[in-house]
Amino acid sequence: QLQLVELGGGLVQPGGSLRLSCVASGFSVEYYTLGWFRRAPGKEREGVSCISSRGTTTNIYVDSMKGRVSMSRDNAKNTVYLQMNSLKFEDTAVYYCALYRRDYACSNRVRDVFTWGQGTQVTVSS
Repeated sequence: QLQLVELGGGLVQPGGSLRLSCVASGFSVEYYTLGWFRRAPGKEREGVSCISSRGTTTNIYVDSMKGRVSMSRDNAKNTVYLQMNSLKFEDTAVYYCALYRRDYACSNRVRDVFTWGQGTQVTVSS
């Protein structure tokens, strides 16, 4: 059974950092495209970052997060990560790990996602 479990959300002050983890089971993260999406209050779900299958190519789709966010993968732990630095109030959202459809390349399209994690809340507040 394919499963994604997000860890690492929480409350952080502006300027702080968080690392989100997405632990996968039922498949090997090395061979699939995975990504992070988020849904802020009152907004639609949007793609944040994506890492391609087999390789290390990553994409950041939210312009305001470029330079502050990075995505990585640990094949041995079957886990992908989203490192977020210099967090801002507007980064407050539920963050979701996403497994893309087989053989799909990176994108920020919700329709390209096959399976979602349950989400983890990130709240940036002073």
